[in-house]
Amino acid sequence: MDTPVHPVRSLAARYYTDPAVFEAEKQGLLSRTWQLAGHASQLEKPGDYFAFTLAGESLFCIKGHDGQIRTFYNVCQHRAHELVSGSGSTRVIVCPYHAWTYELTGGLRAGPNLKAVAGFDRSSVCLTGVSTELFVGFIFVNLDPDAAPMEDWFPNARAELEEWVPHYADLKPLEYVEIPENCNWKVSVENYSECYHCTLNHPTFATGVVKPETYDIQPQGYCLRHTTECQNLEDMTYDINSGLPHSDEYSSWFLWPMVSFQVYPGNIINTYHWRVVDVDKVVVVRGWYSIGGAEDAVVRKLAVQDRETTVEEDIHLVESVQRGLNSRGYVPGPLVVDPNCGVSSEHSILHLQRWMREAVEG
Repeated sequence: MDTPVHPVRSLAARYYTDPAVFEAEKQGLLSRTWQLAGHASQLEKPGDYFAFTLAGESLFCIKGHDGQIRTFYNVCQHRAHELVSGSGSTRVIVCPYHAWTYELTGGLRAGPNLKAVAGFDRSSVCLTGVSTELFVGFIFVNLDPDAAPMEDWFPNARAELEEWVPHYADLKPLEYVEIPENCNWKVSVENYSECYHCTLNHPTFATGVVKPETYDIQPQGYCLRHTTECQNLEDMTYDINSGLPHSDEYSSWFLWPMVSFQVYPGNIINTYHWRVVDVDKVVVVRGWYSIGGAEDAVVRKLAVQDRETTVEEDIHLVESVQRGLNSRGYVPGPLVVDPNCGVSSEHSILHLQRWMREAVEG
């Protein structure tokens, strides 16, 4: 007798509504995955730095005299005062509390009256570093000291993006758009990671950019790669004239858990960055980039169109889902996993929800 096949059901509502699950994610997931810190153009010359917060930790990135970008915990090794705030540039890192001074590489350089301390070894003191990688011009960090490199996490994604956006080193941020959403971050990420809903809910995207019937999403390690054929480029809302390879294509690379790179026809790159706020609140930051950060009418128009169509449409969808997850009447339904994949399949959600479960349960 054949063993009956049971469909895979979506995650229980508690994964999206329980504060304890959210706390477990903050303590574990955010501390063991590659997270976006900023863009390399924020650190143009040696000594440039910016501070940021990740998983409740204050950190800062700084560019050394050797050109290398490093990340450190923002804490003096003397008596724990924070070292920097905001952004700026400095020759050395000086603690505001007792003026202990560190090289841009993190090593202790000097401190008042240290010669009076018998047996003190200055070389034994160094700021605590954080794993840091450059990824197509973006700075990623991972608080796990034993973290595998990004290439292991997201095989081929870097090379593919460099191929789709060969001018990435010349790009700088032109505009950031922050979109608050009243939902759990995973609801928003799931919505981004399937196009089962696109034809019904995103008419501009589905008729002006992609051919929904060709849309597919496949895993590459912990990357979800979105591919599709595009509509007739003559019907696009802007001229496609980059002359670069892949200029007639659209593709997207979602890097688990909270960053995605999209490349529109014309080799126009934009980013999604999910910033968690609370169990039922997230901010989605849409980044738009141009050569040298110069004014670009096409990119500006795309940002406006995106905000007024797909983004606005998604806000209503994800917030409705969050309200539904809080309903006592919700029973997780089966995922629509088509063996042939394609736009009408939720196989990408199957992968995502496995990663979500692993992040909490191990």
